[in-house]
Amino acid sequence: MLVNIPATNKITILIVDDHKLIRDTWSFILNSDPRFQVIAETDSGKTAIELAENNHPDIILMDINMSPMNGFDATKEIRKISPDSRIIGVSMHSQPAYAKKMLQVGAMGYITKNSSKEEMIGAISEVAQGNKYICHEVKTILSEQILEDTEKPDINLLSQREVEIIDLIKQGQSSKEIALELSITLKTVEVHRHNILKKLNLKNTAALVNFINTAGIA
Repeated sequence: MLVNIPATNKITILIVDDHKLIRDTWSFILNSDPRFQVIAETDSGKTAIELAENNHPDIILMDINMSPMNGFDATKEIRKISPDSRIIGVSMHSQPAYAKKMLQVGAMGYITKNSSKEEMIGAISEVAQGNKYICHEVKTILSEQILEDTEKPDINLLSQREVEIIDLIKQGQSSKEIALELSITLKTVEVHRHNILKKLNLKNTAALVNFINTAGIA
């Protein structure tokens, strides 16, 4: 643990991480920048709470993977006793769920240990100005998840007639049999099948059958 007298014209920083090499590296990088001053560092969530209460740092770099008190719990407590301290979650995890949870408990930012030195400094600068910051790695994964979700077939796009046809396809009926079952022309069935594939963004009947089976339709 290192505690210095804060410089009033600098952004004061508390580093919380259970790896000494990381704490030493971050301290060296940040203290080399005239905008920042690392005023304390610790490997303990409990000690981090005490340091935050006594020193009220501007920024806290908080490792979320610590024991016995993890970064989520430490963040909750620090928000109560030093509300002006802005916390940036730091983790090896790039899944958006971790970033979301950290922000929910009061953090203002989230970076991973894959983030560059420049990104860490950028995150500190943004959060110090009152802005929220999520690192590029997490944003990229989140964007991919959103795209995957939007590309998934949506059964709600289908008309009632199209749903009926899907049900008959599931039963193994051919287009001719479906036409007889629904008292419509073969051409109408083929048009419906084409529209079903288009609406569900599926390439062929095999993909449709697979979708029907995996989605548990009808």
